[in-house]
Amino acid sequence: MAEHDFDLVVIGGGPGGYVAAIRGAQLGMNVAVVEANHLGGICLNWGCIPTKALLRSAEIFHHMKHAEAFGLSCDNVSFDLKKIVERSRGVAKQLSGGIGHLLNKNKVTVFDGYGKLLSDGKVGVDGKKEILNAKHIIVATGAKARQIPGMESDGKLVWTYREAMTPTDMPKSMIVVGSGAIGIEFASFYRTLGVEVTVIEVMDRILQAEDKEISDHAHKSFEKQGMRIITGAKVAKLDKNKDSVTAHVEMADGETQEITADRIIMAVGIVANTDGIGLENTKVKLDRGHIVTDGYMKTAEKGVYAIGDVTGAPWLAHKASHEGIICVEKIAGLDGVHPMVKENIPGCTYAMPQIASVGLTEEKAIAAGHNIKVGRFPFMGNGKAIALGEPEGMVKTIFDASSGELLGAHMVGAEVTEMIQGYVIGKTMEATEAEFMHTIFPHPTLSEMMHESVLDAYGKVVHF
Repeated sequence: MAEHDFDLVVIGGGPGGYVAAIRGAQLGMNVAVVEANHLGGICLNWGCIPTKALLRSAEIFHHMKHAEAFGLSCDNVSFDLKKIVERSRGVAKQLSGGIGHLLNKNKVTVFDGYGKLLSDGKVGVDGKKEILNAKHIIVATGAKARQIPGMESDGKLVWTYREAMTPTDMPKSMIVVGSGAIGIEFASFYRTLGVEVTVIEVMDRILQAEDKEISDHAHKSFEKQGMRIITGAKVAKLDKNKDSVTAHVEMADGETQEITADRIIMAVGIVANTDGIGLENTKVKLDRGHIVTDGYMKTAEKGVYAIGDVTGAPWLAHKASHEGIICVEKIAGLDGVHPMVKENIPGCTYAMPQIASVGLTEEKAIAAGHNIKVGRFPFMGNGKAIALGEPEGMVKTIFDASSGELLGAHMVGAEVTEMIQGYVIGKTMEATEAEFMHTIFPHPTLSEMMHESVLDAYGKVVHF
């Protein structure tokens, strides 16, 4: 058993953990990261990045099939699933290796193993093989796919995101249970490549976190592509056949329907990784399975902090990274460190069409007591969207009628995951409609719709 002394030890090398470690090193701390699997965590290896690589392949395949609409000829369009998956895994491997380089560059020590809180500022690696003593410890252990009793993944017929990301052959039909970002992205990927996809959602609409108007628009678009969507329905049980699975679905009208498909993806949420990390040796408190922290990521145990998915929603990589920065800068005693404003965290879904949002939905803004002004602008009114062959979608903005504060922005359509950041900056700066109106947006761009939506909220829209 060897002992090592550090100023900061981070348990977990995902987008929260490695960013916190690098920032700590930049601020002069002697930092260590304990990571048992892959640097970059779920996001870089099994989540955000490789899924976007898969979706990009599907998007290009879609455009190739419609090349004639652009005056192009593309015969016998097909795809090689093995190469699609290999490209996705290659992208993940490249970026994971890049994280290792960044940690080394910043002189962060990496311990390969499972970290566990012991007591009095100690972290054990793989039991007590090595002991790390630290003034400050950040728990960044992330989360894993939720398993429903009786419907657990088996790697063959019942998939989680891991199996869905690395298929060895393409199923002809698929059921996706859950219509959050993960479920919808996989449904979109497989449907675009020709799979008959059925999405089953227990709530009354898909993409529950989004504004209802945006959710409804996305729903219609997915159905137009041939996706079957069933809302208000619950999967009661699964029957596994030789090479297919049958879901017994309790429909909204009380009837039970049997739906059979080659494969089923369970995308029903995630569970924080709190088991086996030594919380029983501390005063750290849990709430519904997640670690409780204050605005600066402190737990109830002195010197122990927590960031990212292990602390609860929203389960987003960029949220975890920002929490890591806030936490470390507060530890370092920097001036001007502020708690995170969760209403300013953007959310993105990379389906076809894309969905992006920040802030309050129209429904939540009204429920919060705001008198609101709402603006909308359709993609069909934008020259760049038409030139791109992407005329379906909309931009929606919500303002407080008395103060002009931007309360929320919601989009569906091509490249909205890139555009949303403009509104995020505006919200962070507490911009009003006046700043957006006086901003000059370049022409021709999709971003002009952001301007027009603001104008529409105040009866000044020009191009529609």
